Amino acid sequence: MRKLVGWNLMSLDGYFEGDTPWDLAFHLLAWGADLRSYALSLGEETDFIVFGRKTYEGMAAHWPDTTEELDIKAYMNAKPKGVASRTLHEATWNNTRVLADAVSELRAMKVQCGKTIFVFGSAELQHMLLEAELVDEIRVCVAPVLLGTGSPLFKHGPEKRLTLLEARPVDTGAVILRYAVRSD
Repeated sequence: MRKLVGWNLMSLDGYFEGDTPWDLAFHLLAWGADLRSYALSLGEETDFIVFGRKTYEGMAAHWPDTTEELDIKAYMNAKPKGVASRTLHEATWNNTRVLADAVSELRAMKVQCGKTIFVFGSAELQHMLLEAELVDEIRVCVAPVLLGTGSPLFKHGPEKRLTLLEARPVDTGAVILRYAVRSD
C-alpha cells in the first residue's frame, strides 16, 4: 500500500502564504543547501505528485520554463502529476491529469503498487484529504519567521492526533517536521 504525504512550508505562526495568493517570499528564509537536498530526495521518493487547482496553476506557470534549480525542474516536469479540480477539464502541464474526484481517485491509487504520493502545497486539498482520512504523513518545513497574518496551512476541522517521526533542523534555521497521522 502506498503512502500519501502532505508537504508544505509555513511560518512559525502557521501561515503557508502571506496575505495575497502566492506571497511566498518568506520561503526563501528556509531555502538553502539542506532544504534543496531534501527537495531533491522528495523527487526520488515519489512517482506521483498532486496539487490543488490554485497550486497547480502556479506550479505549471513556473516549472516548465524556469532557469533556476534545474535538478528540481527536471523531476517536477517529468513526474506524473494530478490536479484536483472540479472546474478544470484538461491539464496542460506535461504528465498531468485532472482528478475530478480526488478523494476516490487517490484512495484507489493508494492500494496500488508504487512509491509515495505527495501533495505539494495545496492547503485546501490537504485539508480535504485529512478529513477523508487519506493522509498518512504530514511534512512541514517551518521557516524561522512570524508573519503575523496570511493564509493558515491548517484549516478548522476535527482534532487529528499525530506522532512525531522526525524533527530535522536545516542550515537556515528552519526545521523539517515529519508526523504520522494517527488513526485513533
